[in-house]
Amino acid sequence: MDDQLQTVAKTLADAVPGAVLESSFELDELTVAVDSTHIVETLQFLRDDPAAQFVSIIDISGVDYPQREKRFDIVYHLLSPKLNRRIRVKVATDEDTPVMSATAVYPGADWYEREVYDLFGVVFEGHPDLRRLLTDYGFDGHPLRKDFPMTGFVEVRYDDAEKRVRYEPVRLNQEFRRFDFLSPWEGPPLPGDEKAKDEGRR
Repeated sequence: MDDQLQTVAKTLADAVPGAVLESSFELDELTVAVDSTHIVETLQFLRDDPAAQFVSIIDISGVDYPQREKRFDIVYHLLSPKLNRRIRVKVATDEDTPVMSATAVYPGADWYEREVYDLFGVVFEGHPDLRRLLTDYGFDGHPLRKDFPMTGFVEVRYDDAEKRVRYEPVRLNQEFRRFDFLSPWEGPPLPGDEKAKDEGRR
């Protein structure tokens, strides 16, 4: 393990007792699993400690494991320009338990948390403006959850007669599609095909 990151992992475990559940080192990055109740303290320590100085938040993402009781992992990616090292901090939560917002520590976490809320439905307590970011107003569900249907629930189309956008429930007009294969790739022979065959024989 990288000595600098090993020092960070040890100091973090000592500085915020009960926060670190597990730590691992892969691909030159330290991954620390943290109890969700200690996420703000953990991030603040990693930002402010002279041995760490992870002052830049790169991303916050979500991962869905529907088979687990705490089905979501919220993953924070941090960068320390001083150490030229990255660290990954993970917290686990379920559909109903909010995670404390990181915006008090990293103001740049604002839109990242909004994206995770929009796509996974994880609520960030203390966020200054938690609303959808990528989906439309009134969108039903959270599209990056593993149980979200591939077709979605609503389709959007422009009605030329009414001169407006219409939102309608998704209708599957046929149970399966029948293809007639009338395409240049999978259709009957087309004029000129015989030339290609003749050239192939030479």
